[in-house]
Amino acid sequence: MRPEAHLHDGASCQDQNQLNVHATYVHQSKYSPAKLKAKEEKKIRKYALSRFMQFVTDYQKRLEEQFPSAYSMYRIFMSGMKDFYQDMKRYFRVVKKLNSSEEGYKCLSRKELEIYHQMPLDMIRVAPILLFSAVPFTNYVILPLLYLFPRQLLCYHFWTLQQRMEFAVHTQRKRLLNYRPVFRCLQAQLESLQGNPLYDTWSRILGMLGSGVHPSVDDILYCRELFKGDPYSLTHIYTGHVCFLCCDVGNDGMSVIPVPCIVPFKSALLRMYGMHSGWRRRTRLAGRAELIQHMDAAIVREGGVKTLSQEEIRWACFFRGLNPVNMKTDDAVEWLDQWILISKQVDKTSWSLLLHCPILLAYNQPSNWSLIY
Repeated sequence: MRPEAHLHDGASCQDQNQLNVHATYVHQSKYSPAKLKAKEEKKIRKYALSRFMQFVTDYQKRLEEQFPSAYSMYRIFMSGMKDFYQDMKRYFRVVKKLNSSEEGYKCLSRKELEIYHQMPLDMIRVAPILLFSAVPFTNYVILPLLYLFPRQLLCYHFWTLQQRMEFAVHTQRKRLLNYRPVFRCLQAQLESLQGNPLYDTWSRILGMLGSGVHPSVDDILYCRELFKGDPYSLTHIYTGHVCFLCCDVGNDGMSVIPVPCIVPFKSALLRMYGMHSGWRRRTRLAGRAELIQHMDAAIVREGGVKTLSQEEIRWACFFRGLNPVNMKTDDAVEWLDQWILISKQVDKTSWSLLLHCPILLAYNQPSNWSLIY
């Protein structure tokens, strides 16, 4: 091979290497065609997304202006779905925590106990709506129904603050209808206690309740033994309990003649706590008493009633059978403190006393009477 050809081939290889290096540099630089193309695509996507979000915002404003009621309901529903989903996750964490602990309810905070009690009821209530809403085109039927019947079809996650208060009062009014039957049942068993050392004190307590006042916490706790056995313990109150519920006026127009009626004592207690009067009545009453007592203990552990917010105080009063509407916050706190004083002195054998505290502490409360009279 001639020397000139060899030199020419060497120069060609060197030029080719320089071209490759330049191409690699251009490809790796920020001005390479690939990166420029990716940058342009990113700008286009960002612009399209911003325009879409602007369209959604404008459309929401238009809906809010033209259909304020429908849009408000839609917004509440979406916010409720988010809150419901969060509480449902908390509920499953609480169940897992409860199953893995040997302490039972003692390992749960007050808020966890409330979620553990409330969420199963809420999930059962909302489940049909969630299932039907997943079917295409059913929203046109479901949304008007939710608007018309929010109390029956939805849970509190989907209610406004005003609706929460109204529906809580409605539930309390239904529960109050069972207070008088339970009180009459307590009265009807008084004669069976003659000869009991606690007869006079208990007779005075019932007389006070019948006269429109409430007994003191000390008097109630003094009669605690009556709720450990016959006639007021959970094992001694029967479905067919004989109570003098009906009264008639005598011939002289003055005397009152008691008319005996067969009244389901346990059923009235169950309805007083918003529970159905079907199966496993004693077990469910005992379970409710245990739950309430652990809620009371959790309140004490977390600093007492005064540490609760106003909304939490209202919920605690409603749950325990007192209507807190139009009550001063200090009065509601004092009432809950009295309840907790009794709860701290109750054990498994006297849970029935705790279940009757709505009668002993709230039967004559003006806020309760205002709902039914």
